[in-house]
Amino acid sequence: MEAFHAPAKPCLGDARNDAFLARAEQHFYCACGTPVRRSHFFTATCPQLVSLFHEDRMNKWLCGWILLCASLRTCAWATMYELPADSSAVIGTDERTKSTYQDTLLDIARRYSVGYEEIIRANPGVDIWMPGEGTNITLPGRHILPPGPREGIVVNLPEHRLYYYPKPTKEAKPVVLTFPVSIGSTSWHSPLGETRIVAKEKHPNWYPPEAVRQEHMAAGDPLPKVVPPGPDNPLGEFKMRLAAGDGSYEIHGTNNPVAVGMAITHGCIIMYPEDVAALFPLVPIGTKVSLLNEPIKVTYVSGDLLLEAHPAVDSEGWSVEPDLELLSQHLERELGSDTVAIHWDLAREALHSATGILTLVGLEADGPIPVPQSMEVATVTHTQP
Repeated sequence: MEAFHAPAKPCLGDARNDAFLARAEQHFYCACGTPVRRSHFFTATCPQLVSLFHEDRMNKWLCGWILLCASLRTCAWATMYELPADSSAVIGTDERTKSTYQDTLLDIARRYSVGYEEIIRANPGVDIWMPGEGTNITLPGRHILPPGPREGIVVNLPEHRLYYYPKPTKEAKPVVLTFPVSIGSTSWHSPLGETRIVAKEKHPNWYPPEAVRQEHMAAGDPLPKVVPPGPDNPLGEFKMRLAAGDGSYEIHGTNNPVAVGMAITHGCIIMYPEDVAALFPLVPIGTKVSLLNEPIKVTYVSGDLLLEAHPAVDSEGWSVEPDLELLSQHLERELGSDTVAIHWDLAREALHSATGILTLVGLEADGPIPVPQSMEVATVTHTQP
């Protein structure tokens, strides 16, 4: 296999090339306005979800899930998507809304099932606590599915996002559910690797580990040995215990939903109360759980090379510099033998800004659209062994 090498210097040139911008603008419109394939996902509010039952003839299991979500959210932004029939890795759609005078950015984040850091990175310059009446707010809802098997629960730590692939029945189309999550801090980083759900509990007691009690004691906030269910319990109303760490890690709710989407936990995966309430009844004991560190996700769809970048962290949760070599490895794996014109200026900018918003960084070089001079033509060929 011929190795793919990123150019040593940025490919400079006129980024306003008409052909590339025409495709980029069309891509942005599809991402932030009308979905590309509305049949592949749902972007309906609760009243619309009810009508989808009959329209798509979903099985009883799927209808039950949607009814549960509808009962939990007064105005839900759907987090369940049909997996594309063409095996594409892209789901969802970016949306826009306007804030009202009483909104905080975090109110909007929870309303649309977006995490703390997700909504802040997608809206640079917007005041967290007072975005103001009529401010345009970007809602990042378009995602590239994480690499690896599409089964069980997958948590991509740099993305602060959980994906769940329920086993489809014979009558149901495969779907994925996705939710924002909090992950471990640098002092109490979340584990990496494969584990499984070993226990589930409603209205759990919290038994603070001794190290956590000592930490709180040092901060002048002593904890009891047992915290019963209720508003003071940081586990919320539902928890699912993982086998990792001899059962010391869990996926659970919270009594502090403002912090969902941050790297702030003692290693557990924390969800909005309404999200964990929706997920809890769907996940059987024994479900596989994969915890990944994939700050860069790349996919090549219909001649478009898309990049989704999140802040890079090491295995212990510490921030590290964006890795261009890692990007080139992803491109090599994704492109195969295709010839693609890559706009390295845009790729570098997306990698360093790490907003999580999908960015069009390349086009099929052999297509009808001319290749801009500011783009590097990258060819990756595989030779048979």
